[in-house]
Amino acid sequence: QVQVVESGGGLVQPGGSLRLSCAASGGGFSIGAMAWYRQTPGNERELVARITRDESTNYADSVKGRFIISRGNAQNTVYLQMNSLQPEDTAVYYCTADARRVDTMVSYMYWGQGTQVTVSS
Repeated sequence: QVQVVESGGGLVQPGGSLRLSCAASGGGFSIGAMAWYRQTPGNERELVARITRDESTNYADSVKGRFIISRGNAQNTVYLQMNSLQPEDTAVYYCTADARRVDTMVSYMYWGQGTQVTVSS
């Protein structure tokens, strides 16, 4: 089993910045791509940004040029630097980790519990 834990959410004014952090842990697994999703009430979760193990990235059009996803020195950590935040960025942000069991080579995607980001004056 892999545990995924996010941190760094909170309240920020429009135009402000926030940095989310995420760490994945679990023995017997190799962590591959990691990503951030977000969800607002009544809507499906949407992909915000994703980064592969070799640090290739992709972003939702709505956040390109404002958000930056990066991995820490430990391959099991990922960050989301969010700049120029707008009220429409308000959502619960979820971190995911693609994890492959080293014994069976089967991959699973694990989700964190989510962290609330609220952009409001």
